[in-house]
Amino acid sequence: MAKLSISASAAAAALVCLTAFGTTSSSAAAPLAPSAGRGPTAAPRFVPGPCPKPPEPIEALGAAKCGFLEVPENRARAGGRTIELPVAVLPAAQAEPGQDPVVFMAGGPGADTFDDIPFLVDSGLNGNRDLIIMGQRGNLYARPNLACPEVDRYNATAVGLRYDAPASAKPLLDALKQCHDRLAADGIDLGAYNTTENAADFADLRTALGIGQWNVYGYSYGTNLALTYLREHPEGIRAVALDSLAPPKETVLPVTWSSARQGIEGILDACAAQPRCKSRYPDVDRTLTEQVRTLEAKPLVLNAKPAKGGDTVEVDIDGGALLNLLVANAIKPVDLPAALDELGRGRTERVARARAADSVQNVGAVAHGLIESVACGEWVPGSSPSDLLGAGRAAFPGWPDTVLAQAPQLPFQYEACRIWSVPDRTATQRVATESAVPALVIHGTFDTKTGASLSKDAARTLSRSTSVVIPGVGHWVVPQSPCAQRVLASFLARPTEPDTGCVAGLTPQPFTIVPK
Repeated sequence: MAKLSISASAAAAALVCLTAFGTTSSSAAAPLAPSAGRGPTAAPRFVPGPCPKPPEPIEALGAAKCGFLEVPENRARAGGRTIELPVAVLPAAQAEPGQDPVVFMAGGPGADTFDDIPFLVDSGLNGNRDLIIMGQRGNLYARPNLACPEVDRYNATAVGLRYDAPASAKPLLDALKQCHDRLAADGIDLGAYNTTENAADFADLRTALGIGQWNVYGYSYGTNLALTYLREHPEGIRAVALDSLAPPKETVLPVTWSSARQGIEGILDACAAQPRCKSRYPDVDRTLTEQVRTLEAKPLVLNAKPAKGGDTVEVDIDGGALLNLLVANAIKPVDLPAALDELGRGRTERVARARAADSVQNVGAVAHGLIESVACGEWVPGSSPSDLLGAGRAAFPGWPDTVLAQAPQLPFQYEACRIWSVPDRTATQRVATESAVPALVIHGTFDTKTGASLSKDAARTLSRSTSVVIPGVGHWVVPQSPCAQRVLASFLARPTEPDTGCVAGLTPQPFTIVPK
């Protein structure tokens, strides 16, 4: 559900309002004007303007045409304020682009869409078609920006706390309350930051740009958004590509456990299928269970440097922390058997460095406010803590209940939603999308965030869909797989007859083998 870069400690925090396309500041907040556009009753429109200026320049933005889309914050509230969403149109790399552009829907929710541009360009998304990028409402470079520095600062210190201990919940929930109160004081309508409004924003963007027909590509939460968009605004959609699917009907908090199980099982099965891995690590599943139990009973408290650099910090590794490192891909799947074997032998450096990574936070980059509005309105209602625990027990029998009581990557979410308090939107959102628009469904066998069953369930109601499974790849398949890139390109060229021939014969890469 959550984007790959989102921390294992998800919640919310303070609003940071930024001028559209200006240089960002994670500490300077500005009040939201009654209307960020022509007036509170203005119709949606596109306003040309400069491109965003991220701290690390994005080369592709140099040739892009940028601006912002003005839309109502709440379309059900006549005369309400408008908000601004950043837009960039990247020209096709080839001299004669295809007629229909591709519009991208990012994962998350709450992730910086523009940060994904290098991956999209390297994957060929703008090879012969213009590529349209729009930051979702509340995200970085949007106005308002629902950035949450309090939660980012909590996440930086959470590496030294028990992952699933009640004492760890208090500072997280305190940060969430500060966020909620700040946003409410600024007059933000938190209930309007939802998938239905997000989808309507994209429908307005197509019209505002004067595009008759386009193609949609989304991954993770972006597939949830794409299916909502396809259901609510099917006009002008030529084809839809769905990478690492999180369908609206099935995306509920307890399903995080079955997704984690399916992805981890895919990794363990792949190890068992490779003679060297099977010989060196004969029972990885048992080793994982043993390590989760051992660490939950007696957590490791270590000093470690983050894997990608930074100061040495104290880390606390309990069973829940270990599980969440796996789900967050903080430990690469090919390294998982080796990492578990090392833990069992008292060699903790690999896992400790992975745990320490979250101590380095890009403060203000993630819109935790949008995460909470979507999660609390669409994913959490209709289930209970006992439902979540039951799903965990079914996925990982014999694991400690203290681990299984918290959703992977979304700990203490029921408590968080009592604070966030947005309307229950499940009747509107938790609906299957039935469509004859050509669709491509791409799944990786190592995906621990959106399990294979979710892709199968959604594909049943897409009558002209093609499903592709890429072995040995985790969440967000296309940037990781040249074959998936070729399949996507052929799908965009011929939506009803994509060439999937490269998939046959694909196998996971060899696992890491360490000496005994």
